[in-house]
Amino acid sequence: MSVIVAKQLVKTYVAGDIKVEAIRGVDFTIEPASFVSFIGPSGSGKSTLLNLIGCLDPPTSGQLQVAGENIVNLSRQDAARFRGENIGFVFQDFNLIPVLTVFENVEYPLQMVQNWPKEKRRKQVQEMLAAVGMSDQGHKYPSQISGGQKQRVAVARALVTNAKLVLADEPTANLDRETANMVINLMKQMRDEFKTTFVFSTHDPRIVDNVEITFELEDGTLQRQETSVGGNHG
Repeated sequence: MSVIVAKQLVKTYVAGDIKVEAIRGVDFTIEPASFVSFIGPSGSGKSTLLNLIGCLDPPTSGQLQVAGENIVNLSRQDAARFRGENIGFVFQDFNLIPVLTVFENVEYPLQMVQNWPKEKRRKQVQEMLAAVGMSDQGHKYPSQISGGQKQRVAVARALVTNAKLVLADEPTANLDRETANMVINLMKQMRDEFKTTFVFSTHDPRIVDNVEITFELEDGTLQRQETSVGGNHG
């Protein structure tokens, strides 16, 4: 079963008399455990599309299924619940909570969204920190670690709930080349290990070189879809 199916997806923003068609009748399908990116110039609709898939914004019309559920008409509350149970997010500015330690940041979704008991949470967080190579940094605060380490923590937090899907919006934008490559390799490793689907919105050629499928957007429409041999498993 496909992880994401979009049919004739439309998102229109209305401000007063002005209508902006951010997404216009887009169709695509994304399979489980894939590494996929949406590319295109600024304003092409990449981030809007990620927000629709992530249940952060409802579509104006069309169909959108994520992880087997039709998410188009979910109430705000149901959308939040669905997001918490199925989707992880990685942002370009990391979005870590400065007053929480690395450990607490990764634990946060389990505590706030999923309400796991303490012992089960602790074990899960330790496993995720180990998976991203941050076991010995759990006691530190975000201000005490590097950008690359922050993004590793963000990946751990995105995956800690056993999310089927991780949405990554420009996750390498604030990282130098070496660190960016490290984070991309880490995500590929996580994909292989946990069979999670990663969907990127990006300008970064380093990500595009590593994905299996690239969807190119322009003015809210899907211009083309490219499957790459270079971005295959391994």
